[in-house]
Amino acid sequence: MKLSFSTLGCPKLSFRDVLSIAKDLGYDGIELRGIMQTIDAPDLKEFSAENCQQTMERLKKLGLEIPILTSACKLHREEKWETTLALAKRYVDTAAKIGTKYVRMLGDSYPAPGGHVSDEVVLAHLAEIADYAAEQGVTILLETNGVYADTARLRRLITDAGRENIAVIWDINHPAQFFGETPEQTYANIGDLVRHVHVKDSVKAFEKFDKVQYHMIGHGDVPVKQAIELLLEKGYEGYFSLEWVKRWDFTLEEPGIVFAHYANYMRKLEK
Repeated sequence: MKLSFSTLGCPKLSFRDVLSIAKDLGYDGIELRGIMQTIDAPDLKEFSAENCQQTMERLKKLGLEIPILTSACKLHREEKWETTLALAKRYVDTAAKIGTKYVRMLGDSYPAPGGHVSDEVVLAHLAEIADYAAEQGVTILLETNGVYADTARLRRLITDAGRENIAVIWDINHPAQFFGETPEQTYANIGDLVRHVHVKDSVKAFEKFDKVQYHMIGHGDVPVKQAIELLLEKGYEGYFSLEWVKRWDFTLEEPGIVFAHYANYMRKLEK
C-alpha cells in the first residue's frame, strides 16, 4: 500500500517542511496541490530550471515520490479555454520534466453536481490535452467530482474519448455522498480505470444536498474502509492519497494530527 497526502492539507508549510513531515510519518509520496502562496505546481521555485535537479535528488534521497500533479484546470468551461489549455500544458510539461505520470483535470467546478455540464465540451477539451500529454508519456486523470461523481457518466465520457492516456481519480467521498453509490457500484463502473485514489471522510450537512462536513478518516459515514479493502482485493497498486482540504477550510484539524492519524488508520487496514 502506497500512501501520500495532498498539500491542500498543509497550506502553511514550506516545501522543505512538507518533505520532512512526509518522511517522519512514513509516507511514500506527496500529492502537489499548492505550497504556501503558490497554488500551481509549474510555478513552484523548486521546479525551476536552476532548482529542479536538486529538488528531485532530495526527494530520491528521502525515498519520496510525487505521484501526481493536481491541477484545477476545468474542462467544462468554454470561456477562456485557451488560457486554461496553456496552464494544462504547463502542468503536463512539468510532470514530464520531473517524471510524474499523472496530471489531474476536472470535468466540473465543485465536488457536488451543480449546473449544466456539456459532455461534448468536456470531451473536446479532454481530447485536446490528452493528445498533447500522450506525446510526453503523461496520463490525464479525471476525478469523480461534480456531475462526474456519477461514475456511469464518467465511464461513458472516457469510453467516448478513446484515448489510452485518460484514466480516473476515485475520490471515495463524492460518488457515495452525492449519488449514493456503494463502493461496489463505483468499482463496477470505473474500477479498471482507477490510477489514483483520494481518501476523504464526511457526514452530510442535512440542510443542503451539496454540502458535507469533513471528518478525520473513520469518523464520518463514507464507506472508506470498504472502498479501500475492495481496491486492495482487486489488486490496485496506486496511491491512496489523503485529500484534507484545509486550504479551503481553516477550521479543519491541523496537518500534523490528521496526517499521523491517516497513516496509522491505513497501515492497520494493510495488515
